[in-house]
Amino acid sequence: MTTQRASNRFRVLLGLLAAIYALWQLLAAERGVEITRLDLGSTPATLYRPVGVHSAPMVVIAHGFAGSQQLMQSFALTFARNGYLAVTFDFPGHGRNPAPLSGDIAKVSGATQRLLAELTAVGRQVRPMGDGRMAVLGHSMASDIVVRYAEQNPDIVATVAVSMYSPAVTAATPANLLIIVGDWEGALKREALRAVGLATAPLSAKPGVTYGDFAQQTARRTSFSPGTEHLSVLFSQDSQRAALAWLDQAFGTHRSAPVVINSRGPWILVLLAGLVLLGRPLAAGLPRLAVPALGAGLAWRKQWWPVGLPMVLTPLVLRVLPTHFLPVLVGDYLSVHFGMYGLLTLSCLRWRAGQRLSGAEAATSRRVSLASTTRPIIVSGWLPGVLASLAAVTFTFMAVVWPVNSFFTNFVPGTTRVLLIAVMLPGTLLYVLADEWLTTGVGAARGAYAVTKLALVLSLALAVALDFQRLFFLVLILPMIVLFFLIFGLLSRWTYERTGNPLVGGVACALMLAWAIGVTFPIMPG
Repeated sequence: MTTQRASNRFRVLLGLLAAIYALWQLLAAERGVEITRLDLGSTPATLYRPVGVHSAPMVVIAHGFAGSQQLMQSFALTFARNGYLAVTFDFPGHGRNPAPLSGDIAKVSGATQRLLAELTAVGRQVRPMGDGRMAVLGHSMASDIVVRYAEQNPDIVATVAVSMYSPAVTAATPANLLIIVGDWEGALKREALRAVGLATAPLSAKPGVTYGDFAQQTARRTSFSPGTEHLSVLFSQDSQRAALAWLDQAFGTHRSAPVVINSRGPWILVLLAGLVLLGRPLAAGLPRLAVPALGAGLAWRKQWWPVGLPMVLTPLVLRVLPTHFLPVLVGDYLSVHFGMYGLLTLSCLRWRAGQRLSGAEAATSRRVSLASTTRPIIVSGWLPGVLASLAAVTFTFMAVVWPVNSFFTNFVPGTTRVLLIAVMLPGTLLYVLADEWLTTGVGAARGAYAVTKLALVLSLALAVALDFQRLFFLVLILPMIVLFFLIFGLLSRWTYERTGNPLVGGVACALMLAWAIGVTFPIMPG
C-alpha cells in the first residue's frame, strides 16, 4: 500500500510538472503578440498583431472542414511574431459561428459560394486594419476558397494553400501561389505538383523549387512538410517556415533578425499527456464497486463473433436505412453508426451469455462465484456508482475540454450544438458501454480494447466505401478518432481497475464522444 501511494504521488508530481511546463511554453508562444477578439457581425474572428506595430501587411487565415479558428493559431502566431498582422475566423457552420453552412457541400455553386462570400466579407473588414496589402492562407477545404478569393481579387499579394485540392488553379492564377502538403499526403502531393506544373509545362514541377517571378506575380512552389499528414501539417515548423519565407519574398520583407517559428504542436500533446496522467492517481480515490470486476470476460477464441459481426453488418444495414436527421454534416450518420454498432454488440453478448457453458467455462464460473463469496462487493447500491461516474465526467472535462478549446480547436458548444450533443448521446452510450463490457471482466483477452477499436475504424472505412460522396469527410478525422480512443482508453482502464465496473469510465467516454462530434462537425440547414 505504501509503494502504491508513493507511485501515485510520483504520477501526480510528474503530471503537474508536465502540464505546467507545457502551459508555460504555450503561453510563451504568444509573447510579443497582441491578441484581440474582433466583432465582424456574427462571425467570430481574432486579430494577431505584433506589439507596437500598427501598419503592416495583413494575412487572412481560413480553417478547413470541421475545423475552427483555434486550429490555425500556429500560423497566426508565427506571422505576428515576425511582423505581420494575422486574422483567423470561423466559417459558417463551424466553431462558434452561429450561422449554418448553406448550400450543397459537393457543388461549387452551393457551399463553396457561401464560404467564398464569408471570406470576402472578412477580407473587406480587416484589410483597413493593416497597410492595405494582403495575403491569404487556407487549409484543406479552405485551400480552394482562398484560391478562388485571390483570383477574384488580383491585388492579393500571395496565396498559401495547405493540403490543397482546388480545380480553380490555372497556369496564371492565383498570384504567387505556395502549396504546402504533408509528406504523408500522397494524393495531395501529386495534386500539388500537377497544379504547379500548369505553369511550368512542358517541364515537370519539382518540390522545393520556385518557378516564375514574384515581381510579375507568377511565382509557384510546392513544399512538403516531413513526417506530417492532413492535420499535423498545420503544426509543423517546416510548414510555418515555408509560409513565412513565401510571404517575405512576396512582400519584399528583408530581415536583420532571425525569424521566430512557433512550436506549439508538441507542447499541446505534452499538456494533454500531463493532465491525462493525473487520471491514474485520482482514480485511486474512487470507490470499489464490484469484486470480482464486472464484464463479459471473453477469451480471444470467444471474441471474434461480437467483434466481427457488428463491424460488417453496421455499414451494410445503414446503407439502406435513412440516417440524415440532424442539421450536422456526417455527425448524424456517425452517431447512428455508433448506436447500431452497440446494439449488435450487445445482441452478440446476450446470445453468448445464453449459450451452454463448457467444462472449462463452468470451472471458471465456479471460481468467480467463490471469489464473490469470499470477497463480497465492497460498495453496493446505485448512488456510489452515479457519484463515481460524475467524478469521471468532471475530470475528463477538466483534462480535455479546456486544453483542446484553448490551444487546439473549438470545443465549447453553442446552444444549437448542446441540443445536438443530447440527441447523439444515446448512440454513443450504446456503443461505448457495449464495447467496455465486451473488453473487460475476469479472463478477458488482453489487448481486446485495441482490437475492437481497429474493428470500428474498419467498419467506418467500409461505410465510406459504400457511400463515398456523403461520408468521405470521415477520412479526414481518422487521426482524431485514434487520438480520442487512445486518451479515453487509458482513462477508462484506470477507472475500471479501481472500481471494477466498466460503466463508470464508459459513461464519461460516451459523453465526450458525443461532445466531440457535436462541437466539431459543420452545422447545415435542416
